[in-house]
Parts: sequence; structure tokens; C-alpha cells
Amino acid sequence: MKSAGGLVGLLVFAWLVIGVLAAGQRGYFGDDRKVSCKTFSDTALTIAAGPLNYVGVNPKVTCRVPQPSK
Repeated sequence: MKSAGGLVGLLVFAWLVIGVLAAGQRGYFGDDRKVSCKTFSDTALTIAAGPLNYVGVNPKVTCRVPQPSK
């Protein structure tokens, strides 16, 4: 019999794999995407949302990074 921790770990792993598949289908891993706060955050949230991506969730982020003073 598997432990509850092992089952939870397997479910979390499956959830994240589904999220990676969704991010790949949306083209988030292409070479032509420039890396910024927004693109990184959109990709990370899509992966974290996992199977929710397939029921209409499309996480987007607006990043506001403070600029250094002059």
C-alpha cells in the first residue's frame, strides 16, 4: 500500500506535467520569445494552473518592475 505522501506527490507531479503540456501548446517555450517578467510569469502560472488550463483558465500577469533612480 502506498503512503498518502507518495500519492500526493504523484498527483502534484501529474498536475505540473499537464501544466507544462499546456504551456507548450500555447508556444511559451519557443526560441523567438524574449524573456521578461511578463513572459516568465505567464509561463509559470500556466504550469501551476495545470489541468485548469483546459477548462478555460488562461493566467496572465502584468509586471511593473521599479526603475533605478537617475
